[in-house]
Amino acid sequence: MPFAFYDRLSPARKRVYRKSAAILRIEVPDPEGLVPAATAIEAALAAGDRATLQKACQALVDGLNARLATPPVQVRVLARRPSNDYGELHGLYEPKELDEYARGEKAVITVWMRTAHKEQIVKFRTFLRTLVHEAVHHFDYELYKLVETFHTEGFYARESALMKQLLGEPPE
Repeated sequence: MPFAFYDRLSPARKRVYRKSAAILRIEVPDPEGLVPAATAIEAALAAGDRATLQKACQALVDGLNARLATPPVQVRVLARRPSNDYGELHGLYEPKELDEYARGEKAVITVWMRTAHKEQIVKFRTFLRTLVHEAVHHFDYELYKLVETFHTEGFYARESALMKQLLGEPPE
């Protein structure tokens, strides 16, 4: 069932939405080989070491891109989440256009390791889900060649399935 904003989409955007909704899983070759990279994120996050955490996140995303033959992404880990009246921003994906890729530029994933108000370290599963969420946006563009990336039921299914793979959990 499409989310409420679906009715406001143009026919072309509805086609993209439906295509996204139909993709329920990202088939990652050898996902078990990425479990140690996810575990490294947990250790770096618990230590509160931003530089080490950024390297661990970059290694995980690099591993995903290598397995899926998608372009590289630069991962940035920043300290405290930005916030406004609407809430806190957990993550951000900034794609690049073809000419930017041609110049050697990379898409950027930004995630924050501390909450906005209390400045507490984000829980591991929440942090990893945010990183995976932003990576799924990248795969929508680069793996599935969608011209837009929507938050569809399929998108969230892909996110959840990828989380399970990276944590070495059995699929549902």
